Amino acid sequence: MALVVKKFGGTSVGDLKRIRHVAQLVRAHKERTGDDVVVVVSAMSGETNKLVELAHDCVKKPAPREMDVLLATGEQVTIALLSMALIEQGTPARSVLASQARIATDGRHTEAHIEKIDEEAFRPLLSEGITPVVAGFQGIDPSGDVTTLGRGGSDVSAVAIAAALNAKQCYIYTDVEGVYSADPRICKEAFRLPKICHEEMLEMASLGAKVLHPRSVYFAMRYQVPLTVLSTFEPGEGTQIVKEEELVEKPVVTGVTYRMDEAKVTVNGLRGGIGSLNKLFSVLSGGGLFVDMITQTGTFEDQTNVSFTVPDNESSQALEIVQEALSEIGADGASLDRNIAKVSVVGIGMRYHTGVAAKMFEVLAQEGIDVQMISTSEIKISVVIPRKYCEMAVRTLHDGFVEYKPEISEEQI
Repeated sequence: MALVVKKFGGTSVGDLKRIRHVAQLVRAHKERTGDDVVVVVSAMSGETNKLVELAHDCVKKPAPREMDVLLATGEQVTIALLSMALIEQGTPARSVLASQARIATDGRHTEAHIEKIDEEAFRPLLSEGITPVVAGFQGIDPSGDVTTLGRGGSDVSAVAIAAALNAKQCYIYTDVEGVYSADPRICKEAFRLPKICHEEMLEMASLGAKVLHPRSVYFAMRYQVPLTVLSTFEPGEGTQIVKEEELVEKPVVTGVTYRMDEAKVTVNGLRGGIGSLNKLFSVLSGGGLFVDMITQTGTFEDQTNVSFTVPDNESSQALEIVQEALSEIGADGASLDRNIAKVSVVGIGMRYHTGVAAKMFEVLAQEGIDVQMISTSEIKISVVIPRKYCEMAVRTLHDGFVEYKPEISEEQI
């Protein structure tokens, strides 16, 4: 008998009506196909944020271990409620905590990584026809303590469970109908992509597309888990995330993404060449800061200006660290610009075509949009621009690059 994993996000289980609807979807799939189903759920929409706020209202700096104990309760609520709904509708079900599913992680509280899932933990339930309803987002470390996997961790749990159980498909249910060529809220021409390859999805997820967590895409790519993103509320085929060779067409640009949660720090008058650069980024690394894009400009008399981007919520800390280390790294000063956005074009077809960068800068130049920083890979080009131009850039780049070829039904011929 085949097995599938179905993961439902916070909006999908946002209230009791939606939880009962999810139970109906699971029951309907089992009745229609005869498949075994393992369900993975997130906390109800907004609950994790409430728990975080509660912790910070209680103390200034919550202990990470206790934070995980607190945050893990959100999923415990939904697995119990969904199991109740399934049982009432005639589908035997049982809620399963991370300890019962034996989801082993490392010991990094609030940002743990899955190391192993014991597939045998699921077999007794499945052999009895019971649907396991698993708490996503959590695991157990080597000491037996509860850990959480960070934002988007339920996606990671679902894909990892699908890999461990050799599932024929992992379905990620959300509040949108799939992966779009751009954010449909700001680009009316955006359309659902029927298929996208793992590499494209990984780039898009990392660059601002919020449909899937990047770590879940990496798991799916590494362990060859068939993955589909679809809507809990609107019936449809969704978007399949597949291997590159399964794509019949490889458009030059598949999608346009953006992020407005980064800031730019500029270090002026840096002296000492590569040695000073080493000191600068060692200081930032020592402060636990993640640096994204880096540019170097204005080299003159052994002096240069270096700019780099960091998460916006860590930008003030980054600036403070750099300013305290100015004499050590040999620089004149540092400044912070939070009024930026990162806009990216992504497409596996960029591997096989030239002129993508030229076209991108032509499109932006026509709109008078200044480019402050540039980053590239085989299948993406990212630029940092003033934040006020973000939506315009997304729309114009989508118009300039992404070709939509709608299917024509027999009724339209």
